[in-house]
Amino acid sequence: MNTANLQLKGLIMAMASICDAIVEKELLTRGELDTALSKAKRAIEQDDDHELSGANLAAILLPIRVLQLAGEAGSKGEGATFSDYAKLVGRLS
Repeated sequence: MNTANLQLKGLIMAMASICDAIVEKELLTRGELDTALSKAKRAIEQDDDHELSGANLAAILLPIRVLQLAGEAGSKGEGATFSDYAKLVGRLS
């Protein structure tokens, strides 16, 4: 596997933990975090400056989708591995 992919997996899961800490410290609610992630997703989807293939767009959106799923799981007191989230993103996309 490409080393960059491994680094991204670690970074995404670290961000998921940071998002959990932000909610636990009551700096933002889960809803506010989800709104911010949705805003980022829309900005990427609406960026017509770059012609992206469907696969490239899906790759760019993967971290956002994983963080959204991790937030949903966190709100239920659950958690999962990166692989679990990636599989779920694949099924939902």
